[in-house]
Amino acid sequence: MLPLKYNYEMSKTEIIFAVQDSPEGGFEAHALGHFIFTQAETMEELKAMIRDAVRCHFDEESRPSVIRLQ
Repeated sequence: MLPLKYNYEMSKTEIIFAVQDSPEGGFEAHALGHFIFTQAETMEELKAMIRDAVRCHFDEESRPSVIRLQ
């Protein structure tokens, strides 16, 4: 089992987005544990929108360095 400090440090350096098909077409994504939501027509556009949303939501010092999509 990993120490709590390790888990806490990982949560500060990565953010996870749940991705699903949008009822209106395209894709939508929301961040787990954060109030970030975005949508796009294609997966490539969605990835760009997610990167932009993360840049807007966090200042440079606290911005996660890893973005994961589920």
